[in-house]
Amino acid sequence: MKNHILKYITVFTLLFVSTINAQNFQGMAVYQTKTKMSMDLAGSGIPADRIKMIEERMKSMLEKTYVLTFDKTASIYKEEQKLDQAGGPGGGMRFIMMGGGATGDYYKNTQTKTSTKENEFSGKNFLIKDNLVMYDWKMEQETKMIGQNMCFKATTVVEMPQRNTSFNFRRPEDRKEDEKESEEPKMEAVIVTAWYTLDIPVSHGPGEYWGLPGLILEISYGETNILCTKIVMNPKEKSEISEPTKGKVVTQKEYDTIIKEKMKEMRERMQNERQKGGNEGHFRVRG
Repeated sequence: MKNHILKYITVFTLLFVSTINAQNFQGMAVYQTKTKMSMDLAGSGIPADRIKMIEERMKSMLEKTYVLTFDKTASIYKEEQKLDQAGGPGGGMRFIMMGGGATGDYYKNTQTKTSTKENEFSGKNFLIKDNLVMYDWKMEQETKMIGQNMCFKATTVVEMPQRNTSFNFRRPEDRKEDEKESEEPKMEAVIVTAWYTLDIPVSHGPGEYWGLPGLILEISYGETNILCTKIVMNPKEKSEISEPTKGKVVTQKEYDTIIKEKMKEMRERMQNERQKGGNEGHFRVRG
């Protein structure tokens, strides 16, 4: 089986080398992301219609669509824009999404092995410049079809902040001191599984993932799954794939420090609001 995979890789590398070297080579892949999360709102005192609204809002936060536009060496990964319904019914309900994903263009260059993320936070624009993560991919022997593409399995282990995939609402005053969330997230080793296709021999993938001999069509880790649902090769209308330039340039470490300080301020402000007798629902979801 291993020899079969190596032969397959060699054949497709030779077959598509002329295509991939074409000056106007470009592709587009659409990805659907889903994260499972259980919710326990029993005993919260929240009305049933409000609970339904919360569940719908949570679903929209955990199920998103992204578009990856790529050429031979560069790519841009961006969330598909939808109508913002945050101003709809829900009163003072607040959702704070904590996570490291880009809010604008996420540019990666596999030749220079660098990335630039456009992030907007607290009304300010940032450009997070960093080196690409070098994944230690292990080539597995399993294969499967994703759409019309034969895909090969690869795995790696990544250190990630520990994710809480259960959502249990309790009033702050009902929580014990040792149950209150820590400012420093705990880290855990997570197995990441990728499925890539040699039909499109570029080293790109969704989000921060890259580094395989073919386009990554599926990524899964923990309760999260990212699946490619559509591919368009060499579209008639080409998209510009260039590194973002607008925003304050920071490193990932500097940006994390800024977020940490801002989130601390927000927590303190929310606690002050609760102490004043406000009865709004405040929720935090770790992404």
